Amino acid sequence: MPTEIDKAPAHEEGSWAEVASDWSADKQTFDLPWGKVMMWIFLLSDTFIFTIFLTAYMKVRMSATADWPITSEVFALTIAGVHLPLILIAIMTFVLITSSGTMAMAVNCAYRGDRKNTARLMFVTAALGVSFVGMQAFEWTKLIVEEGVRPWGNPMGAEQFGSVFFMITGFHGMHVTAGVIYLSIVALKVKQGKYEKKGYGIVEITGLYWHFVDLVWVFIFALFYLW
Repeated sequence: MPTEIDKAPAHEEGSWAEVASDWSADKQTFDLPWGKVMMWIFLLSDTFIFTIFLTAYMKVRMSATADWPITSEVFALTIAGVHLPLILIAIMTFVLITSSGTMAMAVNCAYRGDRKNTARLMFVTAALGVSFVGMQAFEWTKLIVEEGVRPWGNPMGAEQFGSVFFMITGFHGMHVTAGVIYLSIVALKVKQGKYEKKGYGIVEITGLYWHFVDLVWVFIFALFYLW
C-alpha cells in the first residue's frame, strides 16, 4: 500500500516548490552557529549607528557658520622641538591595525588547535587595545585641559567641533574598551582549556567584533582627522 510519503507530490530539483518545502520543513538552512549569526546582526545594527553619527558629523561640519578647526593642527604634538601634525592619531591607527593582524593570527591558531598561541595572541590584541584607549585618554585630556574644548564650546572655531568629536570618538572608545574586556575573558577561557570540547568558534566570533571596531576607526580617521 502506498504511504502518505509516497503520495506526496515530487518537486522538480531547483523549483520554487522545492525551495518552499525546504524552508517550511524542520531543516537547517544555513550551516552557521547562532553565536556567529547574532554577532553579525549586532554588528549590522552597530553599523547603522556609526553611519548616522558620521553622517550627522558631515552635515554639522558643512552647515557650520564659524571656521572649522584645522585637525592637523588641533591634534599635532611638539616632540623635542619638532612640530608633528597628527602624529598621535597615526600611532593610534597603526596600533589598532596591528591588533587586527594579531587577532587574525589568533583565529588561525584556534582552528589549528593551538590553544597556547591562540590565548597569547588574544592577550596581545587586548594589550594593543588598552594602548589605543590610553592614547585616546591622553588626546581627550590635552583637548579639554590645554585647548579648552568642551561638548558645548570650542575656542578654536566652530562650537559643534567639540560635541561631534566627543560623541564619535567616545562611542568608538567605548567599543574598544568593551572589546578589550571581551577579548580578555575569552582568552583566559581559551588558556584554561574551556573550549576544548565545544570548539574554538568563539574566537572567530570575538574576531568579528574586533575587526569591525578596527574598520570603523578607519572611517573615523579618514572623515574626521584627514578631512
